[in-house]
Amino acid sequence: MYPNLYYLFEDLFGIRLTALKLVNSFGFFVALAFIASGYVLHTEIKRKEALGEFGAVEEKIIVGAPASMAELITNFIFGFLFGYKIVGAFTIENALNNTQAFILSTQGNFAAGIVLGLLLLFLKWKEKDKTKLAKPEASTVLVWTHDRVGDVVLQAALWGFLGAKIFHNLENFDELVKDPIGSLISFSGLTFYGGLILATIGVIVYIRKYKIRVIHFADAMAPTMLFAYAAGRIGCHMSGDGDWGIPHLNPKPFTWLPDWIWAYTYPHNVVNEGVQIPGCVGNYCNQLPLPVYPTTLYEIIIMFILFGIMWSFRKKITQPGILTGIYFLFAGGERFFIEKIRVNNKIASLPFQPTQAELISTILIVLGFVFLYMSKKWFPKNIVKS
Repeated sequence: MYPNLYYLFEDLFGIRLTALKLVNSFGFFVALAFIASGYVLHTEIKRKEALGEFGAVEEKIIVGAPASMAELITNFIFGFLFGYKIVGAFTIENALNNTQAFILSTQGNFAAGIVLGLLLLFLKWKEKDKTKLAKPEASTVLVWTHDRVGDVVLQAALWGFLGAKIFHNLENFDELVKDPIGSLISFSGLTFYGGLILATIGVIVYIRKYKIRVIHFADAMAPTMLFAYAAGRIGCHMSGDGDWGIPHLNPKPFTWLPDWIWAYTYPHNVVNEGVQIPGCVGNYCNQLPLPVYPTTLYEIIIMFILFGIMWSFRKKITQPGILTGIYFLFAGGERFFIEKIRVNNKIASLPFQPTQAELISTILIVLGFVFLYMSKKWFPKNIVKS
């Protein structure tokens, strides 16, 4: 496992770059997942624009205006935080020994923060000053749906992270009670369905603001979400963030299978779960005492396969809502069955003691069948409301 990119580069290339300790493996791969998913969404929306499912909206912009106070303050704050923490990480002794603790602490390089903050403030002022007009002019431009993909991805990331954190803490309420501050600000501990629910609400609110048709956008998001989930799980698996399976003591069904596919101990996992690795010194020196199902790896494989299936037939489906229904079935079904071999917290107060994910998966599966059955009635092809 690779808690941060320092360990990944050391293992793959035999080089030690201290600066890479600042880059958490989970966050790095999740960021790549968002970027790649944005490309997938952009491609699908442009295809649907060609079909007439999305249009352009006229917006007025001001040309030649100087930098606003809000822009200058934002750039200063960003530069200050970068200098305070990033530069501070290299100028404060032992800061990189525990990067998460340092980032979440009040420690930093104040002078570097001020210098970089003022530099970014000046650069923003200079950028706007080059195009400044004596009298700023109003101009009308056409903004297409694909032009807003970056903003949509940002909305999904922010609301998704918040929802994932909230649902994780609700699912692990005992941990929240024991250490409320640590549980809330920890980089680990995210629940996918919490992120999905809150991100969905946030994105719908955003796109309705610009009169984008929700069901067409949902259909474009269907393959994107399958891809995003699979790509994001790479970060979970690479860092060993605790989303693994139950202990596995049965022999491999096929001798040619590598051990790490069938049963794995997640050595050097980022959450320091398990027992000490003999001879290991420093951070991240634990591994699980018993091998477990590497469920994160299974989900990566399954979801990429499901994405490939949907991507191959998406152009043949013209009825709005069908792709959304198929996504609900794929996502709900995959997670429902993976829960059977995954570590989780059961809801003891309910019959059959289901997990939170099993309940939400069941709802998604039901929604999937409802969408497949009702789409023609709810979303007539030529009368689709936003």
